[in-house]
Amino acid sequence: MSRRSKSIKRDISPDYKFDERLITQFISCLMKSGKRSTAERIFYDSLDMVSEKSGQDGLDLFRKAVNNVKPVLEVRSRRVGGATYQVPVEVRPNRRTALAIRWLISYANARTGHTMADKLAGEFLAASSNEGASIKKKEDTHKMAEANKAFAHFRW
Repeated sequence: MSRRSKSIKRDISPDYKFDERLITQFISCLMKSGKRSTAERIFYDSLDMVSEKSGQDGLDLFRKAVNNVKPVLEVRSRRVGGATYQVPVEVRPNRRTALAIRWLISYANARTGHTMADKLAGEFLAASSNEGASIKKKEDTHKMAEANKAFAHFRW
């Protein structure tokens, strides 16, 4: 049992344009070297590109993409009697969102494209239609948890 006190979760303030906490969290994760204005510009440009390409609302497609990428199960290492088992566990809601955001950004960055806004827009479109690298990552995570279902009784 840990002797440290529980960490206090800070309240995230909603963004100024859409009044959404999810967007603030995404922009904070997208930001590098404290350049929030650059990260905001990239994000809002990508939303404009998504709505231009698909003809639908960019914010709705973004929400749908994040929800499609959220994992339900993951595996965690558990050491029992000298052996290490990959034990499938459910993912907490906060971690689900954090993983989805992290995967969307990392796989958008790995895409080929001109600007980061282009890459993000492409990843949002792919993820909202259940395709793309971030969806593949989610499916791989679920497959890994399914394959190790035999060790579920080691859950703590």
